[in-house]
Amino acid sequence: MSMYGRDPWGGPLEINAADSATDDDRSRNLQDFDRAALSSRPLDETQQSWLLGPTGEQKKKKYVDLGCIIVSRKIFIWTVGTLVVSALLAGFITLIVKTVPRHKHGHAPPDNYTLALHKALMFFNAQRSGKLPKHNNVSWRGNSCVHDGKSDSSTLFKDLSGGFYDAGDAIKFNFPMAFSMTMLSWSVIEYSAKYEAAGELDHAKDIIKWGADYFLKSFNHTADSIDRIAAQVGSGDTSGGNGTPNDHYCWMRPENIDYERPVTECHSCSDLAAEMAAALASASIVFKDNKAYSQKLVHGAKTLFKFSREERGRYSAGTSEAAIFYNSTTYWDEFLWGGTWLYYATGNNSYLQLVTTPGLAKHAGAFWGGPDYGVLSWDNKLTGAQVLLSRLRLFLSPGYPYEEILRTFHNQTSIIMCSYLPIFTSFNRTRGGLIQLNHGRPQPLQYVVNAAFLATLFSDYLEAADTPGWYCGPNFYSTDVLRDFAKTQINYILGNNPRKMSYIVGFGNHYPKHVHHRGASIPKNKIKYNCKGGWHWRDTKNPNPNVIVGAMVAGPDKHDGFHDVRTNYNYTEPTLAGNAGLVAALIALSGEKNAGIDKNTIFSAVPPMFPTPPPPPAPWKP
Repeated sequence: MSMYGRDPWGGPLEINAADSATDDDRSRNLQDFDRAALSSRPLDETQQSWLLGPTGEQKKKKYVDLGCIIVSRKIFIWTVGTLVVSALLAGFITLIVKTVPRHKHGHAPPDNYTLALHKALMFFNAQRSGKLPKHNNVSWRGNSCVHDGKSDSSTLFKDLSGGFYDAGDAIKFNFPMAFSMTMLSWSVIEYSAKYEAAGELDHAKDIIKWGADYFLKSFNHTADSIDRIAAQVGSGDTSGGNGTPNDHYCWMRPENIDYERPVTECHSCSDLAAEMAAALASASIVFKDNKAYSQKLVHGAKTLFKFSREERGRYSAGTSEAAIFYNSTTYWDEFLWGGTWLYYATGNNSYLQLVTTPGLAKHAGAFWGGPDYGVLSWDNKLTGAQVLLSRLRLFLSPGYPYEEILRTFHNQTSIIMCSYLPIFTSFNRTRGGLIQLNHGRPQPLQYVVNAAFLATLFSDYLEAADTPGWYCGPNFYSTDVLRDFAKTQINYILGNNPRKMSYIVGFGNHYPKHVHHRGASIPKNKIKYNCKGGWHWRDTKNPNPNVIVGAMVAGPDKHDGFHDVRTNYNYTEPTLAGNAGLVAALIALSGEKNAGIDKNTIFSAVPPMFPTPPPPPAPWKP
């Protein structure tokens, strides 16, 4: 009897069930069958293993079954070996790190710009008027002129204590003081991270608040409409041999002043009111986290700007002392400057519509150039306003109907930046490399620091907008060129000049010792020197007994010459406006270049921009 099955690989499978078959016969028959079956088609390795089973001649397995995955045996061994070696190596490195003595490395030393910044801010502490805070940190200063306003029966403003003295005297000129506070606020808005890294953010904000609080006293800040503002406290007119005790005739410590200090009011002063509006509006952005205080500043700025637009006139017109010391040439630039700051502070589109009116820009001189075109100062803010509005175009690009005039401001700003470069001849330079933005006239440094700030700031704008440079005619210049210009100018002020002298008091080893400054030149002792009694300290050739740290003096002449003489204010007198520009330039250049600007804070109040589509074309007429 035989049974036929089915070979799974093809062909019949016969099984002989005869009882007489021996084991040898069955084995032989099976071997014959295996040869026949296998010769018909080659088998893969798995199939052979089914038939042949484990034998001593079988090779070692090439794969390892890990349950969820089958991997090559060689890869498995290499992987495990690598992990073991890595673990041993990591443990060895950890052992070395823990056993080797550690050396603590401090932060890199601050750069010269940061070191100078610390000192430059201290100048504002030395210039404070009124009751000083406990943390003022100027040992030779004390409370002074705390009754400003009260002693003048002709003024409605009875509390004008506070604020800052302008320079080496004790007069408070609101016009340059407001510009100084605006510049400081602008620098804090753009570079708050750098201020914080330098440990000076709170200090800078404290200075700004000291100025803003004083301005709020200079007009009725709770009203929506006003008819007057305080323009000046103190008097300095000594013309015609006038011997009446005042802030210029007398040489006294502010703490000892006992003469009358008149208050000058103005009723049509567009330039001053718009500048004060800019100061309060920019400060409101600095203090945006203090909502109540920020809103108070914004309200005051609106009131001032409304007054400036309704009561047209220059604050220095007529025979006022302002015309002698801080004469304003026009108020159109302040309209542009103040309106721009109010737009950023409020987001109110009416301010943007105003500052982008071509007629306003034309009156401000935006299109005609001139010898002082591109020079930012306490008198002319056109360049600063154009840089601010270029910022708007670079980052928000509001489009129609503002694009055309904003593009013009942007192009003009680019031209101004070109004029700062040595390859162009818009401005001369001294042999030592100092740019002559005031064309060789005295007191050049206040203009230089403003230009250095604007150049660095504009280069940071371009960097933040992923723009590597800008065009001057057909030639393309990298943003590094602007920074190099700024560094060259500030380095000159810090001591890289033919005289090897730092023009910042207290910075370096060689700096002016006879600064034109009443408080710094008279010792603080128990002796009270009267109006003329201080003349001895004014005229002495000895160095000042008090070091007014951080004060940037007026600077050298057009031949790089400098006379460290106390009585020559054209060389040795510092000013608020000068030091404000210096602080702004130093913070812009300090730290790492990649720190850059704060792109968004200035736009906090600005609503999202959806460009208005242009009007449709006029209907076609055959």
